This record gives sequence, C-alpha cells and structure tokens, in this order.
Amino acid sequence: MEFVRSISHPEEVIALLQYRFGTIESISPKLDDDKPKNFSAQMCYHLLNKTSRSFAAVIQALDGELRHAVCIFYVVLRALDTIEDDMTINIDKKIPLLQTFHERLQEPGWKYTESKEKDRIVLEQFPYVIEEFSNLNESYRIVISDVCKKMADGMVLFLANKVNTIQEFDDYCHYVAGLVGIGLSQLFAASQLEDHIVGEDHKLANSLGLFLQKSNIIRDYLEDQEEGREFWPKDVWSKYASKLSDFQQSAHREKGLHCLNELVTNTLQHVPDVITYLARLRNQSVFNFCAIPQVMAIATLERCYSNPAVFTSVVKIRKGEAVRMMVDATNMDSIKSFFGKFAKLIEQRIVSTDPGAEETRHSCQTVLTLTSDGALQSNFRFWPVYISCALLLIAILWAYWVGVSNVYRAV
Repeated sequence: MEFVRSISHPEEVIALLQYRFGTIESISPKLDDDKPKNFSAQMCYHLLNKTSRSFAAVIQALDGELRHAVCIFYVVLRALDTIEDDMTINIDKKIPLLQTFHERLQEPGWKYTESKEKDRIVLEQFPYVIEEFSNLNESYRIVISDVCKKMADGMVLFLANKVNTIQEFDDYCHYVAGLVGIGLSQLFAASQLEDHIVGEDHKLANSLGLFLQKSNIIRDYLEDQEEGREFWPKDVWSKYASKLSDFQQSAHREKGLHCLNELVTNTLQHVPDVITYLARLRNQSVFNFCAIPQVMAIATLERCYSNPAVFTSVVKIRKGEAVRMMVDATNMDSIKSFFGKFAKLIEQRIVSTDPGAEETRHSCQTVLTLTSDGALQSNFRFWPVYISCALLLIAILWAYWVGVSNVYRAV
C-alpha cells in the first residue's frame, strides 16, 4: 500500500525499496564491538524498540558508547513519561512518584507494576535499566539524572494546571522536550563526538526540542481530545471558540483553522535556531540522529497547516516521504532544501482572510531566506527507472496477451 501511495513520487519509491532491503545507512544499526553483550543491556534495547515509534533506529545508528548512553537516556525518560501519562494513577500518588523518580536510578531492583499505560513494560522491567544506568560513565549519569529530576518537576507543575498562556506553552514544551534536547546535547559533548559548545548552548538545544514537541501537539489535537488532554494554549484557542473541543464541529471549522495556523506560525519561529544547531554538528551519526526528526517535524507542520483533517482524523506524512527524508537528510544542503520546500508549500496556502496571514508569510520568508542556498537532487533523476519499469510491464503484458491469443487459436 505504501508503494501505491508514493507511486507518483519516484524518489519515494526508491527510498522505500532501500528501506525494505535495509540499505539506509542513517538508520542502520552499527555492526561493531559495542553491541550489547550482557542480558540487561539487551533488555534495554528491547525496551527501546518496543516503545519507540521513531527514535529506536536512529539511536542504534549512533557511534560508539554514545549509542548506549542515549538508549538508557531514552528508556529512563520513557518510564517517567509513562507515569505522567497514566490517568489511572491517583494524582496524590503520581506526584511523589514523579518527584522521586530520579532517585530510583540509584535503587537496584526498583520497579513499578501498577501502571495501565501501553508502555508499562518499561516500568515493569526497570531493574535492567537501573543496572545499565549504573554501568555508564559518570558524566553520562549526571546528565541523565539531572534532566530526569527537572523534567519530573515540570510535569508536576502542569499536572493540576492546563496550558493557558503562550509562555506556559513554551514552558511545558521545555520541560517535556526542551530538556531532552539539552540533555542529548550534553551527552554529545561528554562523548567528545561533538564540541563542548554544543552541550553549553542551551538556547539552541531547547529550540530543537520545542520545535518537535509543538509540531506533535498540533498534529495530535484529536488524539489528545479523545484522551481528555489539552495542550493547545488557551490564550490562543479562546480567541476562536469557547471550548477547544468546538473545533471538531463543522460549524467552527474556519475558526479552528485560524487557531491551527496561528500555532503553526508560532512553531516556525524556532526554525532559525534549529538550522544553527544542526550546522554546528560534526559527527555524521549525531547529525543524522538530530536532523531526521527535525525535517519530519517541518513536513508535519506543512501537512497540518490550514488542514481541517487535523480536527477529524490523524494527519500523517506518507511513509515513502518519511523514508526519503531518512535517506537524504544527511547534510546541511539537504536539510535546508527540505525546510525551504515545506516553508514554500505553507506560504502558497496562506489566504488573506486568515487573521495571522502576514505573520505566517513573514515566518515562511525568514525560513526561505535562511535556506536559499540548500540543494537536493532533482526528482527527475528517477524517471529513467520508472520508464524502464513501465517498458518491462508492457513487455510482460504483451507476452501474456500473445500467449492467451495462441491458446484461443488452438481451441
């Protein structure tokens, strides 16, 4: 089915074939002596693959000991996030669980078996995570524990409070994603695969996380509504409706699109920091790890912009499109090309009746100026492949027709 959806995009068909045969270097697990040998490490990678929808492949493609540190970092934060997301845990119990979670990293054998969340396996098998955490270099342990504590404090802050203002929107995204960007950057620097400035510039690292998180929050409107969660800031949506859920009704659809577009525009402000951050990276595996999610985020924003389907269904980019990004998002020229392409597509859909039209146009122009020197190979390089396949198909059909005709003549 994915091949059918991408049939008019030859570069995506080629990327899907590469994905099918496991030849995409940016997400191919490293085959070296650093592969996990002991059972607890193997379990951590099992948990990573079990719970990650998008990061497992790029994490396992990282170089050297950084791969294991990031794997443990991800699984620890996934466990913390599972507690926060579990609506069956009473808030009086959830708050101390979150506040003391970073301390559990020092308690061999600790686990939590009362969660009903889909990723509860991480909490149930947490002793293996603790064991591997204890085996990490101290510089990695300090970063992971510190981020875990700060993130939990932020989660507690927003447990009883909804996101009302734009500042609170930024604060929430900082706690759940910006801190991840900061922590990862510190791990990159600690591994010495990246320069110390990457780990020290928290502003850029925070923007990396905010850009991803805001894109996801925009896309996940319907899912969050169905789960009883609200992350769109009230100061924005209250300008267009009395309740955030109103946007699901066709009568409020136009106002809903205005609100949606305002949030997309707000998210685009982080692109300059994202471009600057990525341009600093020197290690190829780290660059791939950071760049691939960012180009998927800008593609998601483009797909969501002025799209009423956000309020009624799940908006996704084509798998072929996502895989092509995995193939091509390996250098700054390609990154700039992707960002410029999607900013241009957003700009082309701006309508003058949208109250935020001028601000959105300005944001798109800023991105286009930053990415004007990006270059991606033309799609036309794939047409010879398509033509060859078409000729082969014609030849097969001709042979089939001739064979059938001969049978009928014999009869």
